[in-house]
Formats: sequence, C-alpha cells, structure tokens
Amino acid sequence: MNGIAPSSLSALSRAMTDPFGRTISYLRVSVTDRCDLRCFYCMSEDMTFLPKADLLTLEELDRLCSAFIAKGVRKLRLTGGEPLVRRNLMSLVRSLSRHLDTGALRELTMTTNGTQLARFAAELRDCGIRRINVSLDTLDPVKFRAITRWGDLERVLAGIEAARAAGLAVKINTVALKNFNEDEIPSLIEWAHGKGMALTLIEVMPMGEIGEGRIDQYVPLSLMRARLSKHYTMTDLVDDTGGPARYVRISETGGTLGFITPMTHNFCESCNRVRVTCTGTLHTCLGQEDASDLRKPLRAAAKDELLSAAIDRAIGLKPKGHDFIIDRRHNRPSVSRHMSVTGG
Repeated sequence: MNGIAPSSLSALSRAMTDPFGRTISYLRVSVTDRCDLRCFYCMSEDMTFLPKADLLTLEELDRLCSAFIAKGVRKLRLTGGEPLVRRNLMSLVRSLSRHLDTGALRELTMTTNGTQLARFAAELRDCGIRRINVSLDTLDPVKFRAITRWGDLERVLAGIEAARAAGLAVKINTVALKNFNEDEIPSLIEWAHGKGMALTLIEVMPMGEIGEGRIDQYVPLSLMRARLSKHYTMTDLVDDTGGPARYVRISETGGTLGFITPMTHNFCESCNRVRVTCTGTLHTCLGQEDASDLRKPLRAAAKDELLSAAIDRAIGLKPKGHDFIIDRRHNRPSVSRHMSVTGG
C-alpha cells in the first residue's frame, strides 16, 4: 500500500472545521459490516450483509484514512461489524501505523467484540496500537449466549487476557439493557477495575430494525448512575479523550467509569468526530440520516483533489446535533441503518 501521493498533501493539509466551529480530528472507520456474533440490540438474527464487491478494498481504506489524516485527523479508530473478521485486516493496520511513525497520527485504535483477540493481540501491539475497546455486556455465560445468540464468553475473556498480556490497555464497553444486565453492572465494574481496565456504560441506540422492541431494552443511564451512587463514591473527571463518554472515578475501586448517553443527554456540543462506512459513505453524525459518498471521488482519480473536495463539502454540512429518540408510537428506530454498518 502506498498511501496518498505526496503531490496531493498540500491540497489536503487544511484542518477540517464544521459550521459550528468544531474541529474534526477523530475518524471512526468501519472496515466491514460483518460480525461473528449477533448481539440482539445491534443486529437481527438473520442479517443480510453487503456484497463483498460493495466494500472498499484495504488499499482504498488506507488511502481514504490517509486523506483524513492529512486533513487533521489525529485519532483513528477501526470498527465493524467486527473488524478482525475482515480478511487480511492486519495488512491495513500495519500500513496505517506509518502515520504513527511520522507523528501525523496521535493514536490508532480499535473496537472489537474480543472473539479474535487471542489470535491478533500481539500483532496489534506490534503495529502501534496501544489501547482497544472490547464490547462485553455480561460475565454470565448463559446471558452472553442469549445476548450474542451464539457467542462463547470464555473465548472473549481469553482474548481480553491475551490483549492485556500483550501490553494493550483495555476498556470494556457495556450496553445497559433493561431487566437483563442492570443488576450485573456493579459486578462488571468490580471485575474490570480489579484488572486495571476502565468500563463505559452505553445507552441503547435506536439504530436499525432488529426484531426487538427498543422500549423494552432501554434504561436511562441517569437512573443507573443514581443507583450506583448509593454504593460508590463517584468523582467527575475532566473529559480529555475526544470521545462521547463522561467519566467518573470510583473511590472504592480506584477505577474509571464512563457514561455514553445519546438518549438522556447528548454529547454534540463538543463533537470532533465523523464516521466512514466500509462502503465509503461518510456520516458526519451518528444520529442523523446524512450521508456523503466518498467512494465515487476516491475511485474517480488517482490523486486526491476530488476526494478532498467531497470531504470538505460533507464537513460543511455537519449538523449541530443528533435527534435520537425511541419512537414510542411506532416502536421504530430513529436511524434506519444498523450500527454494524455505521461502525461502533
């Protein structure tokens, strides 16, 4: 992979600023819509995945990411689906690591379900990744299989241990699910903090038809925090991660706990991120139906002037905030695309 042509760097060097003065420095890229699990809040059991021919090649993903890095992106997160099921993904990770070597990229990271970590953890570390997020909603094997429809909890736990052994910092992402894992949150906190891992709680996001009722799954994290405050002493921390979570430190464990609350309290005022799907569609807001095609300009020319212009046009249309709601009248999602397509 050759990355972007040096001759096009000057055209791409201008930092990206949206209409509300927010500088875009964080890119999340879905490398595949496929996953080896079927978490019931994310996917339907019988998912229809995109034809492989519709996906950007790894070389195209490299060029696209490099264009964003040249325009001021300093943090790049690879997501899915499950990114580690993409064939030959590590060749992309290794190629993108050159931007860490030059200092153009501050952080290269990944969100994963952990099923493939035992195989790839050491190589991820070797490629310059220092932190990863692992999605895990329960420590109960029966509940885990119910959530994922066929997943093996022990395989994920082994992957987490492999990541820690390789020297990767691991943060656990847990979706709070009404009447399902609410009572398990304290034990998840104790487990994660006991291993030196941070944990972030996430509200169910109304994205994509999944064959389940959103209202039946949703629990507001304001309620969860109030419950936890009866057992833990929580001190708010200054947010410097560039992400949507708001963090607290728990005195009793010494660890950090994050809250991502797209429903009860949005995090749009400081949004510095955009998302690109595995087909090259740019979404400047997770909770809007906005979409800009980057695949066409990417493939239209060997140089990046058309691609750069398309990115600028899209950033210029970034909305002020999202409109996530759970439609209680029709029980349908706010956004029709699945999270697995958009990227976590």
